[in-house]
Amino acid sequence: MLVKKIVIILLLGISSFSYADTDAERTALAKIIHELDALKPLILEAQSQANPDKRPATQYDWLLLDIHRVRSGVDALLLPPRIQPRSFPPLKGDYRH
Repeated sequence: MLVKKIVIILLLGISSFSYADTDAERTALAKIIHELDALKPLILEAQSQANPDKRPATQYDWLLLDIHRVRSGVDALLLPPRIQPRSFPPLKGDYRH
């Protein structure tokens, strides 16, 4: 339950950081990535201590996958946009023979 609350809080915080275009924003997004990375060992520890007979069982693999997806989304915000468009050869322009 605690892990779910942490993920929800992080997701709410990410919504305000939709585009990383300032240094302060980039720093904040890097902190979010750091926090998401810090969750993995905690989740693995909880998984190792889980009672396998408990119903419903906690799906730790799903939780890890969701955190990975959130982290990938934040990573994408930190990537610089394409600097140069692709170049193409010039068009012939004359289509009559």
